[in-house]
Amino acid sequence: MASFVPTQFLLQLFFLASLIPFISAARMLAQEQQPMLLQYHNGPLLSGKISINLIWYGKFKPSQRAIVSDFITSLSSPKTTPHQPSVAAWWNTIEKYYLKIKSKKSTSLDLSLGTQILDENYSLGKSLTNKNLKQLAGKGQQSNAINVVLTSSNVAVEGFCSSRCGTHGSSPSSKAAKVNGKISKFAYIWVGNSETQCPGQCAWPFHQPIYGPQSPPLVAPNNDVGMEGIVMNLASLLAGTVTNPFGNGYYQGPAEAPLEAASACPGVYGKGAYPGYAGKLLEDPTTGASYNANGVNGRKYLLPALLDPSTSTCSTLV
Repeated sequence: MASFVPTQFLLQLFFLASLIPFISAARMLAQEQQPMLLQYHNGPLLSGKISINLIWYGKFKPSQRAIVSDFITSLSSPKTTPHQPSVAAWWNTIEKYYLKIKSKKSTSLDLSLGTQILDENYSLGKSLTNKNLKQLAGKGQQSNAINVVLTSSNVAVEGFCSSRCGTHGSSPSSKAAKVNGKISKFAYIWVGNSETQCPGQCAWPFHQPIYGPQSPPLVAPNNDVGMEGIVMNLASLLAGTVTNPFGNGYYQGPAEAPLEAASACPGVYGKGAYPGYAGKLLEDPTTGASYNANGVNGRKYLLPALLDPSTSTCSTLV
């Protein structure tokens, strides 16, 4: 079972509504969002010390890799992030899912940046299937880990741009024996760089959308539209991975296409968001870049709203 981030703006179905001359009604609906409850399906959440391993497939500059690795490090580094709101504060909402099911087992989660694997020679070619993604994910550590496959802008992936910007799922471990009589599984994520293929779908609001009003795109805080799209989608998929790693955690709707902690709040990045408008964001006075979270090494990121299980509403940092 795998869940995915729909082409971020297959949310453009919402954009179609913005073509109707009742945009003010859409704004009112955004401000008066209806409560949504993600059902818990009695399965495990990821817990304990978890390494996030990055498998870079294709050509990425060191500066591009640093954007993502700094984001991962920022998830659990509040002390090294002097400016607020922080990436770590954003991630705190996920801890509420663990508190809701506090039981006999420890439900604490400690994420850290693990190993980084470079596959710059396209070992499986430049057109990948879902099976290929699992093969690449299998290159990383398969216990106490999330293996993240990131494909470069010149790599085509099954379903990329047409129906999704990334996906997460689980795969049987090839390196571990049975645990308590069950085959061990590991969690994985894939996200593609949409810069040259579909930035209007997978890197909005830093690129003009394919549908709806063509308002100017926002300025990217790390000066790389494709990598900003990767971080936004990776953030959403990480939230879904830890709270629904094996298809029986927190989600709403069909298991094949579930709404999860972040995908339940599509297109929302700040307060007052409505279809076609990301919400009120912070702006860097020097560069004019829009963001809502501070990270390590002076990084700024735009992260999606998360569904807060204590209020059943989309929670934003700003």
